[in-house]
Formats: sequence, structure tokens, C-alpha cells
Amino acid sequence: MQNNMKNKTNNSLIYAIEDRPPLKESIFAAFQHLLAIFVAIITPPLIIAGALNLDLETTSYLVSMSLLASGISTFIQCKRAGPIGCGLLCIEGTSFSFIAPIISAGMTGGLSTIFGAVISGSFIEMAVSRVLKFTTKIITPLVAGIVVTLIGLCLIKVGVITCGGGFAAKANGTYGSIENLSLAAVVVFSILLFNKSSNKYLRMSSIVIGLSIGFIVSYLFGRVDFSQIESYSGFYLPHPFKYGLSFDPIAIIGLGIVYLITSIEAYGDITANSLISGQKVTGKVFRKRASGGILADGFNSLLAGCLNSFPNSIFAQNNGMIQLTGVASRYVGYFIALFLVILGVFPAVGKVFALIPEPVLGGATLLMFGTVAAAGIRIIASQHLNRKAILVMAISFAFGLAVEFEPDILNFLPAAAKSLFSSGITTGGIVAILSNLIICVKE
Repeated sequence: MQNNMKNKTNNSLIYAIEDRPPLKESIFAAFQHLLAIFVAIITPPLIIAGALNLDLETTSYLVSMSLLASGISTFIQCKRAGPIGCGLLCIEGTSFSFIAPIISAGMTGGLSTIFGAVISGSFIEMAVSRVLKFTTKIITPLVAGIVVTLIGLCLIKVGVITCGGGFAAKANGTYGSIENLSLAAVVVFSILLFNKSSNKYLRMSSIVIGLSIGFIVSYLFGRVDFSQIESYSGFYLPHPFKYGLSFDPIAIIGLGIVYLITSIEAYGDITANSLISGQKVTGKVFRKRASGGILADGFNSLLAGCLNSFPNSIFAQNNGMIQLTGVASRYVGYFIALFLVILGVFPAVGKVFALIPEPVLGGATLLMFGTVAAAGIRIIASQHLNRKAILVMAISFAFGLAVEFEPDILNFLPAAAKSLFSSGITTGGIVAILSNLIICVKE
């Protein structure tokens, strides 16, 4: 406790990273973190399941496994076992960044192809952690900002489709109905209303509250059918490789590019967390912490794939929670991990959330995906935008959004090339990396 007094004083921390808060305070702090991340963890599997038209049982299982994998991953990051983990209060959760390439892989080869790509691609991030200083010269902040922006912009399309009722609504002719759009609008305005509140707890819970209001309104309109759930009892025990594994090189490349960018994002999140927690952000200790955190990011995604879940990454929003609460103790992460695991093993949690109508989920995700794009723009804006940077941005956005807006432009390419470049994130990411390396402009 005394060893950390200087850091506490300098950073207005109540509990530093090695402090052990009393049980009551630990649980309260953990609960606040849980509010900030819960919806973000369950949303990717819900979006992916909706896009792939999966049944209720499969959807609820994917949601539960996402919670379970996030709990295990959070424990690994906070605990730090050998070289794996950053040893900070870093919360891991299902990453939004992979949604578009995962949907693409799933439409091509189903869940087995998705999990094969999740597992295979994770080795890219683990490799990056070992050669971090060289990777940052290739994946510069400008490239990372471009790709993050493309991720957000491409996901907005997914969010809009969900607001309209999803692919199922397109099939039955109700896509874009007034009822669907009204439900999405209720959620959007509810989130905005509570997010601008001066009460920090209402602000932190704005997405949860917005989804809850949308769920209640949907129920009143007869859009929620609890009779679909045969039983709320029992446990979901992990069943590794439940849906099998298959390995599609195109799917692996698509996810691999996002793994590259995620590793750089993780570096930034660990840097921010270290600063907030009163730790150094230079020197040997920090480099070891950062490489361990990125290694854990990749390892946790590998583990998630084995558990029939999707890639995990560090959640940046929890850095703000540390500032709000003044609690940076990594031991609080153990309680968060425990809560996530408990929620994951009870099927009732996944089954209830699997009943959320697509427009309700779309209203929340539309805003969340917009913030991803805004985060990318902020990264770009933090850089010196010379002529080279403008050219790299121009060509990357042009190619990435071109295939996203008009996928038929690829119709005459070989099947493998068409599959690879059909994702705006993949195309824009490859172009951003290559153009940043190749283009030379004399100022």
C-alpha cells in the first residue's frame, strides 16, 4: 500500500494497481465496470447470429460463450501469468472490429469457418507482440486510424440493416417498416437522453437503459415471445469446438488484417491505462507490460475460438471508468472476471438477450458503430496530415468504400480474389498498409 502512495497522490487514485480494496468496494467497482461493458460483449454475437440467421438456441449459446470467454480473458490480462497479460485493470471483451469479416466468413462456410479463422488469425497478434517495435513502423497511427474508421463506417451498414429488421425482415417483406424504424428510434433517443445526463451512473448505463426500454416496448407490441424459451434452468458447460473447425485462407486473411490493427489498438489502450493507473509508459517495464498485454489479446482470442466465441480485445471504455472511480486495482478485475463467467454459464442470460428484436439491437449498435468511426477519425486527426497522408487516406477510403458500396465491381475477378476483397475493411486495410509504405512525396 505504501509503495503505491506516490502514484496514488499523483493520479488521484484511491486504490493503485497492487492494492486490494475491501470486498464491498471491490464488488461495487466491478459492478460499475460490468455495466459499461456488458452490452458491448453480447452485441457482436447477436449481430453475427442475426446476419447468419441462426436459431435461438445457437444464438443464446454464442452469447453465453462470449461472456464466459471474456471472463477468462479478463482474468488472464489482470493476473499476468509469465509473459501473458499486462497486469493492469484491463477488461477484455468480444471485439466489434471483427464483425464484418466474421459475417463474410460465416456466409461462405458457416460457424466452422469462422472459428477456424478466429483461431488461425490469433497467431498473427501473438507474433506482433514479439516484434512490437518493428510492427509499429508498418502499422502507423495513420494506417490504424484509417482502418478503425473503415471498420466503423462498414459496421454502420450492418447497424442500418439491423434497424430495418435484419436479413430475416428482408426475406419476409417487413424490412424498413414503420414499426421497425420506430423501435430503433426509441432506442436511439433513449440512449442519447440518458447519455447527456449529468448523473454519471445514468450516463454509464445509457445503452443498457436504452435497450431495456426498447425491449419493453417490443414486448408491449407483441414482438417478444418468451414461449420460445423451453427452459431457463441448467448450465452451459464449455464444449470446445462444438461447431467444428475448417480453415479458409481468405477468411483467415480477412481476420488477420483486423488482428494486426487490433494489436496496435491494444498498445494504445495499455498505454492509456498505464498513464491513468500512475505507471510509466516508457522503459523496459512498460515494454514488457505492453507486449504481454498484446500477447494475451491474441492468446485470449485463440482461447475464445476454442470455446466457440469470437476474438477478444481490450475495452478502452474501462479506462474512463478507472478515472471515474479512482480504482485501478487489478484485483477488481478478478471480480469482473468472476461475474462474467457466472453470467456465461447460466443459459437464461443468453436466451433472454437472444430474444431482443433486431430493430432494438440496431438502434443501439448504430450509435456504437458510429463511435468506432469517430474514434478512427480522432486517431487520424492526431497526426500531421501532410500530402502523403492525404494521398494514403484518399486511396484507402476510395478502395475500401468502393467495394462496400458497390460489391458487383468484383464480379469478374477470380472467386478467391473476389472473396478476399469483398470486405471494405480488408481492401482498405491492405491498400492503407501498402500505400503508406510505397508512396513517397517530397514536401
